[in-house]
Formats: sequence, C-alpha cells, structure tokens
Amino acid sequence: QGGPWPIHYVAGSAGALTPPSFPIPETAIVIHKAILPDKDAYSAFQETPLHGHLQAASIEQLFIGGLATDYCVFNTVRDARVLGYHVCLLTDAIRAVNADPDDGRKAEAAMIRLGAIPTRLEYCV
Repeated sequence: QGGPWPIHYVAGSAGALTPPSFPIPETAIVIHKAILPDKDAYSAFQETPLHGHLQAASIEQLFIGGLATDYCVFNTVRDARVLGYHVCLLTDAIRAVNADPDDGRKAEAAMIRLGAIPTRLEYCV
C-alpha cells in the first residue's frame, strides 16, 4: 500500500512502472515485494521467491540499487549478506528518504560495514 512514504511502487501507480530508460531483458524474472495489501515489506527477500530463483540460477553476486537507501535498499542488502551473497551497492542508483538528516549516509555506511562493496552503475553498463 506504500506505507507512510511518498508513492512509489504502489500497484497501479506510475511509480510501479520501470522507467523507459531502464529496459528489462525479455529473459528477466520480475519479482514484486509487498504484494499483500495489509503488509509492507522492506526487503526484496521478504516473503518473495527471490532467494530461490537466485539459488536455482547459481547466482552469488548481486548489484543492488533503488529506493529508498535507508529502508528498502538497506534491508535488502542486509538480508542478501545474511544469505551469503556478495553485494555491490550501486551508490549512484540509490536515493534516501532521510526522515532524519543523514539517514541515507548512515545506511550506506552500515551496508558497507555489512560487506557491501560500493560501486557505481555507470561502471557496470
């Protein structure tokens, strides 16, 4: 339902659509999180089949970006590290809510302490 945040990724909203500048390959598997109307989810691994798909494909390294640095990105990176994935944090492809000043910076630092490697999307494409 979007929780108390600015509308993003709410089913049926423009925020749920992939930007045209970010084409999705035909072979991609799209996994949605927080699909239950009465429950938000802050990690891409929370009640989704993501981990199973990654294991089935023998994927060990993830490149993670998105919204919001201090909530969903942080929780996804944390869960990925707990599950044993090597994580590259796409520092130029994240944005924070910053409910409190510096939340985004603090979340980035915490993800790096968890073992995420800061990198830039521009170097990956």
